[in-house]
Amino acid sequence: MLVQNLRLVFIGPPGIGKGTYASAISRIYGIPHISTGDIFREEIEKQTELGKKVESYVKKGELVPDEIVIEVVKNRLQKEDCKEGFILDGFPRTIKQADALEKFAKIDLVLNFYAPDEVIIERVSGRVVCPNCGAIYHLKFMPPKEPWKCDKCGSKLVRRPDDEPEVVKKRLEIYRKQFAPIIEFYRKRGLLVDVEASELADKVVPKIVKVLEEHGFPPPRSAESCG
Repeated sequence: MLVQNLRLVFIGPPGIGKGTYASAISRIYGIPHISTGDIFREEIEKQTELGKKVESYVKKGELVPDEIVIEVVKNRLQKEDCKEGFILDGFPRTIKQADALEKFAKIDLVLNFYAPDEVIIERVSGRVVCPNCGAIYHLKFMPPKEPWKCDKCGSKLVRRPDDEPEVVKKRLEIYRKQFAPIIEFYRKRGLLVDVEASELADKVVPKIVKVLEEHGFPPPRSAESCG
């Protein structure tokens, strides 16, 4: 059983866990999790006209223009699996995109995930990987048996450049500047709900389900055990 017409937008800083929450809510409610990054990869892989346009910007390291992003999302939302709802993750990113979205899709709720910077920095900068076998660890939540040493092959673990604490701080600053107008846009429309996301996903996902229930969107009975 699907929930009728549950159309969500997930907003939150890098490292907050939006993708994890969206995947969980997608399973519970039976609606697709739509990530703009995933759409771009799919279009590029299929080498569609849109995919070729997107690829030309990606290869140059440039941002994909609003018009193309809007067209890609609009096309995706016209697919059969979106008829009963969807979760948008990574869109809209600009006021132009938010304005356009209103013209081709009704949004029921916008969930704005937040946590203190130090929590996000610890969460992101704690991720370390093995350059040899690709194993992933977290220094706090899933540490290796020996500090900075891979359990599987014994190689020295490394932190990705994007996950360095100073880089994460800068990414958070950029996020706030970019998304402050979007958050205000949806707050003025009465669609925004702030969701505190300092805890791990197993605590945040039930919070999301509770928020949705409070706004008239209980999970399907067949999925209630997933909440």
